[in-house]
Amino acid sequence: MSHKPRTAPAQEFRLPGHDVLAIGGRDAVAFAQAQFMNDVAALVDGGWHWNGWLTPKGRVIALFALLRQDAETLWLVLPDAGAGELATQLQRFVFRSKVRLQPRDDLHANGRFGAPALASGSTIAQADGAFELDLGADGGPRCLRIANAAAEADAALASRWRGFDLQHGLPRLRDAQLEAWTPQHLSLDRLRAYSVKKGCYPGQEIVARTHFLGQVKRGLALFHAGAPLPEGRAISADGRDIGSVACVEEDLALAVMPLDAPAAGLVAAGIDLLPAPLLGGLAR
Repeated sequence: MSHKPRTAPAQEFRLPGHDVLAIGGRDAVAFAQAQFMNDVAALVDGGWHWNGWLTPKGRVIALFALLRQDAETLWLVLPDAGAGELATQLQRFVFRSKVRLQPRDDLHANGRFGAPALASGSTIAQADGAFELDLGADGGPRCLRIANAAAEADAALASRWRGFDLQHGLPRLRDAQLEAWTPQHLSLDRLRAYSVKKGCYPGQEIVARTHFLGQVKRGLALFHAGAPLPEGRAISADGRDIGSVACVEEDLALAVMPLDAPAAGLVAAGIDLLPAPLLGGLAR
């Protein structure tokens, strides 16, 4: 008998604030293609990517993982937006399309800091009665599981999960930060979360013009702060406001900054900020 210690399986925990919205029906893909900023028609069955919904002025209303189950079934995994509220907003654009918008209150998002059993990259998989997504990146493996039962809450692990998102440039937008930023402001090209070639969608003209005319002046930057910062707080250099905090988790702050911003001498709410590199590997 071997006496080598076994590696304990990573603990599964509830992901607070995550909702699932199902879009079903004959026109589900066509509807999503016309509304969302990434190329839904390019997804294969069993695939997923980052996507979002914009205002006509190109500002991000919601950012989510979009899963294609089959030709008539899409799931939106929403880290911060409520499924019911988003369904109500989207319903205004259904018109005569054969589409059903259904908040899936029966489904729960659970996380684990460990590799998925079967899912890999942008391919979803079913394992142990749940749908798995591979949300690992350069910072290590992660698995998001969509299941009928919610795991136990764990505030420390949930905070670590959110911090991982911020470190990899996945904005977690709440409250006043909704409808405040364009995809370029949030550097969502790093996640391959939007398309400038797929055709019309709300905000597409703004996004495409900014891209093709080379007018991107601001993007995401990550900072360590000596204390938690309020979201929306201005970041200043030499007494001049140059950026804004978009989302925070403990001492981490993800901010929208000029691309040519100085690397030193940055302050927010009287707290010195230490720049940190954004990690990669979360694009899908």
